[in-house]
Amino acid sequence: MSKPYNFYSGPAILPEEVLEKSIDAIRDFAGTKLSILEISHRSKAFVAAMEEARNLVKKLLQLDENKEVLFQHGGASQQFLAVPYNLLSRDKTAAYFDTGQWSTKAIAEAQNFGNVEVIASSKDKNYDYIPKEWIGEETLQHKQFSYVHITTNNTIFGTQWSNSLIDKLFAQTQTPIVADMSSDIFSRQMDFNRFGLIYAGAQKNMGPAGTTLVIVDRNLLGKKQEFIPTLLDYNNQIKAESMLNTPSVFAVYVSLLTLQWIEKQGLKQVETTNSAKAKLLYDTIDSSKIFEAVTFGEDRSKMNVCFKTADAETDKKFLAFAEENNLLGLAGYRTVGGFRASIYNAMPLAGVQKLVDCMQKFEADLA
Repeated sequence: MSKPYNFYSGPAILPEEVLEKSIDAIRDFAGTKLSILEISHRSKAFVAAMEEARNLVKKLLQLDENKEVLFQHGGASQQFLAVPYNLLSRDKTAAYFDTGQWSTKAIAEAQNFGNVEVIASSKDKNYDYIPKEWIGEETLQHKQFSYVHITTNNTIFGTQWSNSLIDKLFAQTQTPIVADMSSDIFSRQMDFNRFGLIYAGAQKNMGPAGTTLVIVDRNLLGKKQEFIPTLLDYNNQIKAESMLNTPSVFAVYVSLLTLQWIEKQGLKQVETTNSAKAKLLYDTIDSSKIFEAVTFGEDRSKMNVCFKTADAETDKKFLAFAEENNLLGLAGYRTVGGFRASIYNAMPLAGVQKLVDCMQKFEADLA
C-alpha cells in the first residue's frame, strides 16, 4: 500500500526529502559517524546547524538586524506566558484578539501578569470568522497598550487573518504586534519586520514537535522591572544563542532541513502553491450538494480547511470512506466535529486532488 496522505493538524506532514535526510542523520550526522540523536549540542557540527537554522529564518523572512531568532522548548503554549513575562508589567495593559481556543489560552495566561483588554472576539459565532468591528475605532489608536496579540491562523475552526486585514491592523496602531503564527509560519509572504514578536510551534509548517521558533525585536526587551525566570527571559536566550539549556537537537535539525526545502522553492512559490491547494478544495466544497463550508470570504484559512455534511452519520461514513482511500487525519477537532483538512506547506497538490476526487466519488455514490 502506498503511503497515506496525512491531513492531521499536527504533528503534521513533512516533505519526503526531509524525512530521508533525517533518516541519514540518525545513522550519521554531518559525517561525524554519530547519530543526530546522540550528538552533543555543543559539538561543532550541531552548533553550525543551529546557526544555519537561525540565519535561514532571517533570510527567508528578510528580517532586519534588530530581530533575534530563537529556538525554544515548551511549544507555543509556553510562549503564552513567556510573552507577558517579558513584555507586560503589573500596572500595564495588553490587548488581545480572541479568535479561537489558542488565543483564549493565551489571554488566560496573560491575565496572570497584568491587565488584558480583549479588543474583539468571534466567540459569539463559534469562532467561524475574524472580528472586524475594531476597524476605524479609536481604541487601538489612543489607548496605551504594551502590545497587541493576534493568532494569525485558527487550526480548530479554520479561520486566518488575511494579509489585507493585518495591513489594516498595522495602519491603526503603533503598538508592537505580537503574533502566534504556529500554523501558518512560512506559508505566505508579508513584511515580517513589522511585528514586534512572532512565535510558532514547529510541528505544522517548519518541522517536528519539540521546538518552537521565536522572533523578537531586541528593542522591546529589558524594560520590565519584575522578575522573569531565567529560562523564559528572552535576553538570556539571546545571549546563549538558544543554548541556555540543552535544545531539542533533533527537532532543530529537522526544522533546518525543512527550512532548506522551503528555500529551494522560495516563499513566493510556496504561497502560490498553498493558494492553489486551498482554492481547489474550497471550490469543491462550495459546488457540492452534501459538503458545507464552515468559514467564508477572506477569513478562510489556507492551512486548515473545515467543512461538514448535514448530519453526523454521513460524516462518519465519509471519514471511513476517506480512510479506505488512504486519506488520514480528516476528522474535525473533537469539540467541533465535521472534517478538517490540514494542507500545510508539505502537502502536495496531488494530495488535495485525491481528497477532492474522493469527496466527489462519495457524493456521486450517495446520489
